[in-house]
Amino acid sequence: MRLNKINLPFKKFDWLLFIAICLLIILGLIVIYSVAVGSGTEQSMLNFHKQVVFFILSVFILILIALFFDYRILIKYNLVLYGLALILLLAVLFFGKTIRGTTGWFNLGFFAFQPVEFVKIILIVYLSKFFSERAKYIGQFRYLIFSSLAVILVVVLVALQPDFGSALILFGLWLMLIFLTGVKKNHLIIIISVILIGACIAWLFILQGYQKERIKVFLNPDLDPLGRGYNVSQAVIAIGSGGLWGKGLTFGSQSQLRFLPESQTDFIFAVLAEELGLAGIILLLGLFAFTFYRLIKIAKNSRDNFATYLVISTIALFFIQFIVNIGGNLGLLPITGITLPFISYGGSSLVANSILIGLIESIVIRV
Repeated sequence: MRLNKINLPFKKFDWLLFIAICLLIILGLIVIYSVAVGSGTEQSMLNFHKQVVFFILSVFILILIALFFDYRILIKYNLVLYGLALILLLAVLFFGKTIRGTTGWFNLGFFAFQPVEFVKIILIVYLSKFFSERAKYIGQFRYLIFSSLAVILVVVLVALQPDFGSALILFGLWLMLIFLTGVKKNHLIIIISVILIGACIAWLFILQGYQKERIKVFLNPDLDPLGRGYNVSQAVIAIGSGGLWGKGLTFGSQSQLRFLPESQTDFIFAVLAEELGLAGIILLLGLFAFTFYRLIKIAKNSRDNFATYLVISTIALFFIQFIVNIGGNLGLLPITGITLPFISYGGSSLVANSILIGLIESIVIRV
């Protein structure tokens, strides 16, 4: 009897989703290793070793959450978690480490911890609880406003770092959820109008000069082909030069000769496309497509609204980050510093994303 109780969670565990996630991480590790070997720097190889450690840690955390953590506990501690998110975002502004102009990391000595990655999880939990209880009232404008208040507060704190990429991701998550929930057309028009007004105010009074230049160069890379438009131009060249099968690992000219900055994070898709070609891109897209397919299937099979919204929110988060990162590499969207989920280097991002998958596996086991 005891053996059956132990085996039951493993039988209900979504192994196909787990394998797809592991394959995505391994694909990312392969590309990170290729960049590390090509660059010949100790830091790049150290990043690879760190990512391997975080991979092992992430898998352990994922399985631990899936087997022993009941996702429904999050409903009870929803507001406590949200308060913790605010504390983390406030603390990092005063005590955080500044990297590339953004004060968004806590320096723990052996690695830097980025709280915004875990705030994404907390916001997903908060919005999932809110919409699961009030989805039928979302047609009323006041409930739409109520749902936005908590999001706006978090977005403002993240923007103060300043990390506009993550702030846009968090706001985009809310937008996608209200759209999927069924916002009224006139309410949607009001929201779009407010966003446009806010964008104008940000352009005139908030955005720094370098941020305005980044947007201008995105709209027209030829304005500064050797400056701010250089990164995107090199990424597009790398992607286009990969051909069908790619140039081979460690043989990508753009990535290995350091024409591509942040090649292990922001532009890892360009490295993959150059060294593994169209075949590598198809493999990447196939793994993501299969992951989204499994997540959508789990959302459909969920028996309670909170679980459904938790899965849908996770899909929305991964999808937005996927589109923003690859769109930036292709020159279709501005470069915002958003990593490619499970692929790019980054311990905080990998662990946070694995926690979300662990929560979803917890749903699978307990429905």
